[in-house]
Amino acid sequence: MNKTISDYELIMRFIKGEESCFEQLIHRHKNKVFAYISLYIRDQALAEDIFQDTFLKVIQSVKAGKYSDNGKFLSWVMRIAHNLIIDNFRRVKQMNTISNDNYDSDLFNSIKLSDGNIENELIRKQIHDDVRAMISSLPDDQREVVILRHYADLSFREIADLTGVSINTALGRMRYALINMRKMMKDKKISLTLN
Repeated sequence: MNKTISDYELIMRFIKGEESCFEQLIHRHKNKVFAYISLYIRDQALAEDIFQDTFLKVIQSVKAGKYSDNGKFLSWVMRIAHNLIIDNFRRVKQMNTISNDNYDSDLFNSIKLSDGNIENELIRKQIHDDVRAMISSLPDDQREVVILRHYADLSFREIADLTGVSINTALGRMRYALINMRKMMKDKKISLTLN
């Protein structure tokens, strides 16, 4: 299928019975949506379940006529994923904390380390742990922008739409997050380099 076809056109074709059009939508957006879910849901199997539930809900909503195109299909899908993540946290009564402990397959640890000696691998792991700890200690609104921008690879416009704030607010939150992380690095004497 042609990549220049808009999300809206794919949705319209899907509604008219072209099932492959929805597969194209999933293929087009799956990496961003799954990355976003994985940053909040540490259990791989549960993240996959929420990913599937997200697109099932998208299908149900589209078929029920609940999607009106405003050029923000991905933001709409991300909102659905976000709501399912929140529902999961409510179910397990962990709304305010996300544990990084005993997590073998989180995003940082799944990044393949380049060939190198064991010392470099240990340093890389420490850097990943330090970055994860700094992001975890940011205020919620700043942490969310960092995750959406750098791990879900959303634009600031998409972040603004998803979080319901202006683009300037999203940019400001990123700025303060970076300031806070630099301060943490200085206070804790953290180095994020291999040398």
